[in-house]
Amino acid sequence: MMENISEVTEFILVGLTDALALQVPLFLIFTVIYFITLVGNLGMIVLILLDSRLHTPMYFFLSNLSLVDCVYASAVTPKVMVGFLTGGKIISYNGCAAQMFFFAAFAAIENFLLASMAFDRHAAVCKPLHYTTTMTSTVTVCALLVTGSYVCGLLQSSIHVAFTFHLPFCHSNVVNHFFCDIPPLLALSCSDTYTNEIVLFTLTACTIVFSLLVILTSYLLIFIAILRMHSAEGRKKAFSTCASHLTTVSILYGTIIFMYLQPSSSHSMDTDKMASVFYTMIIPMLNPLVYSLRNKDVKNAFKKIVEEAKLSVGLN
Repeated sequence: MMENISEVTEFILVGLTDALALQVPLFLIFTVIYFITLVGNLGMIVLILLDSRLHTPMYFFLSNLSLVDCVYASAVTPKVMVGFLTGGKIISYNGCAAQMFFFAAFAAIENFLLASMAFDRHAAVCKPLHYTTTMTSTVTVCALLVTGSYVCGLLQSSIHVAFTFHLPFCHSNVVNHFFCDIPPLLALSCSDTYTNEIVLFTLTACTIVFSLLVILTSYLLIFIAILRMHSAEGRKKAFSTCASHLTTVSILYGTIIFMYLQPSSSHSMDTDKMASVFYTMIIPMLNPLVYSLRNKDVKNAFKKIVEEAKLSVGLN
């Protein structure tokens, strides 16, 4: 049978749907989602850079989260939009590898950043008197947490890409997905993928379990500290912050666990596609809203910049 094996030079992405009537509506919907994602996240980065009151550890992490969401969404969404508009669903072999690398890397980085943000909130709520010493007396702690997040994410993604594209693809070059994700590519290989599945499961499980342990432990200690607070207003503010964070964490980890922490025999690719839309497109759009746009400091910073812009225009 080996003589029938030919080298794959490109892949064909099946996409979300073949229904012609849905192509234009879906293109418009995803264009709006992508636009909001870019404006929300890039706007958040600009606000944090311009307003000195936002130069704190929490907003340092938020600016990095916004950057990650921009790259994360851009690795997938533009190609999907082009597919809806032109019908072009072909992606080169190297393009597929690059898309997988950036998607997997920044998805992992987001997990580690969320854990770092939980640690930061724990330090602020549970040890307010030592918060300055712990997080702001030097940039070392914040920088190490963020740098560690990027290094771990990029390393993990490199392993995934190396293991996946080391496989021979001879069954087909048709990827039953709307982007180059690992499980549908493993299904195309004509060799044993058991090792790849173990690597995928192990790395993903370690990332999720580690991040969740940090997040849940931090928030457990935060809740205990909140219950000991005498100020009702302080409790309300702290609970509001925790609720927003945990809501997004629940959506993110719920979809990731649904997608990856199950045996390959249980995968329904059509169902997985719908779950993938959430964590590749919806979550990057929601993050600036959930984490920042409901925040009074961010609203004040936005109003300040708008007023300064109006004054500048008026003077000219």
